[in-house]
Amino acid sequence: MDAKKKLMLAFYGDDFTGSTDALEFLSRAGVRTRLFLDNPAPGKIDTMDNLDAIGIAGKTRAMVPAEMAETLQQAFSVLKKINPRHVHYKVCSTFDSSPAIGNIGTAIETSIRIFGNEFTPILVAAPHLGRYSAFGNLFARMGIGSAGAIYRLDRHPSMCSHPVTPAPESDLRLHLSRQTNLPMGLVDLVAMENPPEMIEKKLNEEITLGKKVIFFDAMYEHQMAAIGEVIDKKANGKSPLFSVGSSGIEKALGDFWEKEGIFKTQVHWEELAECKPMLVISGSVSPVTASQIEWAVANGFVNIPVEPESLNNDESAESYIEEYQRKIFESLRRGKSVILHTSLGPDDDRNKKIKSIFSQKGWSKQKIRTQTAKEFGRVLGQSARKALEQIPVKRLVIAGGDTSSYVARKLGIEAVEMITPLYPGAPVCRAFAKGSPVNGIEVNLKGGQMGDKTYFGALQKGKMIK
Repeated sequence: MDAKKKLMLAFYGDDFTGSTDALEFLSRAGVRTRLFLDNPAPGKIDTMDNLDAIGIAGKTRAMVPAEMAETLQQAFSVLKKINPRHVHYKVCSTFDSSPAIGNIGTAIETSIRIFGNEFTPILVAAPHLGRYSAFGNLFARMGIGSAGAIYRLDRHPSMCSHPVTPAPESDLRLHLSRQTNLPMGLVDLVAMENPPEMIEKKLNEEITLGKKVIFFDAMYEHQMAAIGEVIDKKANGKSPLFSVGSSGIEKALGDFWEKEGIFKTQVHWEELAECKPMLVISGSVSPVTASQIEWAVANGFVNIPVEPESLNNDESAESYIEEYQRKIFESLRRGKSVILHTSLGPDDDRNKKIKSIFSQKGWSKQKIRTQTAKEFGRVLGQSARKALEQIPVKRLVIAGGDTSSYVARKLGIEAVEMITPLYPGAPVCRAFAKGSPVNGIEVNLKGGQMGDKTYFGALQKGKMIK
């Protein structure tokens, strides 16, 4: 596709690791995509040959509504000027959000002011990731790229105890109704087993009833192309069609575009060689990531836990960063892979210490939630960057959706492009980071739920899981 032609899609991810999930499924579909960490100028896109789509890796999942609205007002205005066929607000496949933090309703209301769409389609289901929606209720596999059990969202062991956005409700309409008063509809599982024209008819019925937010159920991969066809037909080409959802949006559109012959699925990728030493930076509190850290440490990775006291952001905090930097450097110099982490799951005592430290400063619960990711991102990013300036690595892993954006920015990463798939939703990418020690290296961004316990070991060995 000529670079001067309209982009097919632009997405704004509410965190970094979720953004690479969307990047992967566009790239797999043969849609050449680059993911930026900041709002790109329209002229900058014009200078890039043959881009079909772009993404912006945001951090709105960790923001309060007022900050979200201001941030998204700017980002959506930039995307409106670029004028792609579709604009997608990419959220986690477990719909992580709440009225106080990462409010998805705020994103939708902001989009209406910018794009003026008649309705907003929402597709959270992503069968390829183990995420299923039935009659509006979301079900999620324990871990992505694993054989974990499937739970209704409000009974999911990880999401029930999520420290920032726990999931007390599995019906996505009820969950979102606490974040916006917009009327909601549903194209349910029964309708989804019909041909695309009948699915479109059901969608139109919901629109006629005045529904401004319309969810799509999905249980099976064959349903994704049909959803993509229905959504794509609603893009009139004059103003971008705005949608919300997981990477199911990219999967649905990609499957339809391939069916129509617009793009061809990419099947040949760079071979992922064994890489040792490797650096892992984790700000995740997920029990899935905790099991991965424990497995890696038991299998030779050097364990460097980050202490809550390092979040004080004073002279003592700097001494912690210098100590982590020294430990990383010494371990990498000996050829040992390293894991620098802030938590070993929701029951880690450090989580309580963090709340205590910030509470003593007089911070509200809401401020603690929003600032923890930012402060950990600073400590993790600065510690790793200083070490990597002394001894570089070829492969870097950043785990944890809420902290990843902050870590990546402290490392100087400006953009990434996909190199090869690894686990579904967590590709290996090439970093663009001018003036930084991570420029040109392989970077893997991993959400908390991604992979089985051998994840870090498999990535070190270069194992590819399609």
